[in-house]
Amino acid sequence: MTSAPAPLLRATDVATVFRTPRGAMRAVDGVSLSLARGETLGIVGESGSGKSVLGRTLMGLITDGPGTSVTGSVLLGGKDVHALSPAGRRALWGTEVAMVFQDPMTSLNPVKKIGRHLSESVRLHLGLSRAASRERAVELLRQVGIPEPARRARQYPHELSGGMRQRVVIAMALACGPRLLIADEPTTALDVTVQKQILDLLQSLGEELEMATILISHDLGTIAGRTDRVAVMYAGRLVEHARTTEVFDNPEHPYSRALIASIPHLGLPPHTLLPAIEGRPPNLLNPPPGCRFAPRCRLATDLCTAQPPALTARAGDDTGGAVACHHPLGAAKEATV
Repeated sequence: MTSAPAPLLRATDVATVFRTPRGAMRAVDGVSLSLARGETLGIVGESGSGKSVLGRTLMGLITDGPGTSVTGSVLLGGKDVHALSPAGRRALWGTEVAMVFQDPMTSLNPVKKIGRHLSESVRLHLGLSRAASRERAVELLRQVGIPEPARRARQYPHELSGGMRQRVVIAMALACGPRLLIADEPTTALDVTVQKQILDLLQSLGEELEMATILISHDLGTIAGRTDRVAVMYAGRLVEHARTTEVFDNPEHPYSRALIASIPHLGLPPHTLLPAIEGRPPNLLNPPPGCRFAPRCRLATDLCTAQPPALTARAGDDTGGAVACHHPLGAAKEATV
């Protein structure tokens, strides 16, 4: 009997704390997750839930420093990202893990031509000659669907549309064939047609290259149709994770259910008010002692406000799904049967 292959990424009890004049802010607080090769994981949650900070921590962009503290372990291909030297982490970037950020203009140098953005990376990591790196740059632009790639390689970022700039950023991330791609809101500020093109591109390239992907988004519709598993974050903590169909069809955490209920549907009459989550997320400088969602949860009890819930297996889920709730919805359903 052969054992299951080790996951490409395994994060265990990861916490990222920012030191501020007002105190320590736990932006990510004890998150554990894993990702297999070729798998797509969606990370969802409200703004400020810690999604982007988690992505940067997993990649090693946020590390221990004068204003930050990172604990826990992040194993990428068996290597502990945060145990490596700065040079060791830089060696991983591009070849093992790459990231697509929200705003392509902040990832592109406005005075550097598109081709140079790509050729510098492949020359550094792959050791290609100047001529070979230029050819590789043009091929990468063609791979991500940019028309006239040779001409576009000679242009500056401001000469491209927002969708093309995002494709360039994706080409930069894929230049050296990473095994893991972290896409942080990759379609922000793009119109819906371009959004679909970008998401189709990421999906097709992931399948073609057998690349694992972490898709960070607040757009639940995008996550529902593009991922294998979903992790729901709230106030820095993981509150539920499972297969995508399980989370959307049978959410067990009240927060997950509230998020899904807020998705608009084409069948709703015009001007229908969508259900909103009352209240606001807690202050991470002084979070509540129990479940952080308890002040906004209609099912909260004294236990919820006093004791933080641990991640436990979802009811009837034998695929590794878990939920952090004292009164999970699945258990409530079983009790009424």
